[in-house]
Amino acid sequence: MTGEYAARVHGEAVPRERVEAFLRGSSTTPLRGAGNCATSHSAPAHDHGHTGALPKDRAAQAERQRRRWATQVVVIDELARRTCAERGLPAPSEVCPAAMLTVAESDVADLGSIVAAALAHSPAARALLTALESDQHIPEEAVRDYYERNRDRYLTPDALRRGVDPFGTATEPTDFLPYERARDGIGRELRQAAGRWAFFGWLDQARTGVEYAPGHEHPGDPSHPDHEHRH
Repeated sequence: MTGEYAARVHGEAVPRERVEAFLRGSSTTPLRGAGNCATSHSAPAHDHGHTGALPKDRAAQAERQRRRWATQVVVIDELARRTCAERGLPAPSEVCPAAMLTVAESDVADLGSIVAAALAHSPAARALLTALESDQHIPEEAVRDYYERNRDRYLTPDALRRGVDPFGTATEPTDFLPYERARDGIGRELRQAAGRWAFFGWLDQARTGVEYAPGHEHPGDPSHPDHEHRH
């Protein structure tokens, strides 16, 4: 690796030390994930939680991928800080140390390991996601449609015990949680989903101004031979 930066954002350097500091705080390999920002590694790397037990060439590959993964997390934090400043959003300057990162498996599955880790690491990214969620307007028709299409989610405990088929004809209105009681929860879920899609759209656009230093490219970048990018 050359230079003292891991990436440049619109020409401004993101110091390599920020990535190294993130790596020093973490003894584990990136989480296995899914989605556009996921990166995965061979099973031994996940099983051992470090690269020392791997053959030398595989250990080197795992370490390269780990650095690239960490660079993405740090770059998302930098992009989110800038966007929060542009939008006038308050965002704490401190980030969560990598050693203290806890990422729910469901978030990894839904968001991909990079975005999930960035949201756990970066207050700015969380503040931006919250703002994007609050921007979403979910029409009443969409909420009602979700309720009608997902009737199985709103069976009452008694109906579940009786084994009621939520999509069958032998159901009663009392077998289901009333729409009025389910409405607010559905609205929150749909706003969260729409906010996440908005966050992905923001990130795709924000990344167009990023240039990575050699050795810090996205772990799924097909231009380097050991890329890993799974959906």
